[in-house]
Amino acid sequence: MALSNEQFDRIATTVITGFLGSGKTTLLNALLTQDGMDKTAVLINEFGEIGLDHLLVREVSEDVVLLNSGCICCSVRGDLISGLRDLFVKRTRGEIPEFDRVIIETTGLADPAPILHTLMTDPLLTTKFRLDSVVTTVDGIHGSGQLDNHPESVKQAAVADRILMTKADLADEVTRTALETRLRALNPAAPIYPVVNGNIAVSKLFNAGLYDPTTKSMDVQKWLRDEAYEQHGDDHAHHHDDHGHHDHHDHDHHPDHSHDVNRHDDHIRSFCITFDEPIHWDAFVTWAEIFTQMRGESLLRVKGILNLVGEDAPVAIHAVQHVFHPPASLPAWPSDDHRSKIVFITKDLGPQVIRESLYHLNAAVSETNDGNTVKE
Repeated sequence: MALSNEQFDRIATTVITGFLGSGKTTLLNALLTQDGMDKTAVLINEFGEIGLDHLLVREVSEDVVLLNSGCICCSVRGDLISGLRDLFVKRTRGEIPEFDRVIIETTGLADPAPILHTLMTDPLLTTKFRLDSVVTTVDGIHGSGQLDNHPESVKQAAVADRILMTKADLADEVTRTALETRLRALNPAAPIYPVVNGNIAVSKLFNAGLYDPTTKSMDVQKWLRDEAYEQHGDDHAHHHDDHGHHDHHDHDHHPDHSHDVNRHDDHIRSFCITFDEPIHWDAFVTWAEIFTQMRGESLLRVKGILNLVGEDAPVAIHAVQHVFHPPASLPAWPSDDHRSKIVFITKDLGPQVIRESLYHLNAAVSETNDGNTVKE
């Protein structure tokens, strides 16, 4: 299972999501003026919303403009698939400059999962683009209220690779700390950056994916960030040898949480499961098929590195709800720890049922394989 060089050539794609008024437009305007954005294409809903007039150099077409920074901005009139395809066609024809990064801004009410599905499943897009990072903006003043009232905003924070707490200068310290604690419980691994007027270095937002173009290598530890889950008690910890009774994890209450969280948060779980023994690929595929079909809505995001039976190198897996990305075989293990580690962000689905089902499937395949092995 050699690592395909095609992965290196695909265009890195960042999805910026966040609730209405949380500062996505301010962030984009600030990003577009920074150095290092010259080979970036940005897909937005409307030019008017982002107020780009002072940045325009020339209009390439009704839906495409070039900025002083060299950045390409595109207004998406149809759906995302046609917008990305049109962008790639224009690039191929030489109608717009080469670009090696795409930023997609979602509407504030959007569930980010369908956009991630599109990037992972559309036949043309999967060969040309790769998901690098999901960046979520959260309003530093009104964020807690939005998390209370809108399950979409909880989901946006839960699936993020990077969380930006905007208007950080306007929110008081108590509000900021409470919001950060809440976000950290929803998503232990995503760095949380306070941001004022959209000012943040592009380097903090990009290259969060498995492949790091700056080093031309796979950076598993930066991508997986499994160590973040070890700092959390209860179901935020590793569960590879936990045989305790955890039925309450699949319901709507967490009596053991010390801080007060709203019921929307209670549905979201973040945990890492570690397996000491190598996993049979057939067992994992069977498990993935069962869970994506039966509980796909509950698997908000899954990232993992697997030690597979019969393979020297690890395999990286990544899923969003019903869709598993094709597995990537890595050149080598990132450390001396060769255990399988899978990070889950789920909705109404606790670690115990996941851990036990995969453990039992793996044991069953092991037994079958052992029975079929002819001893020399």
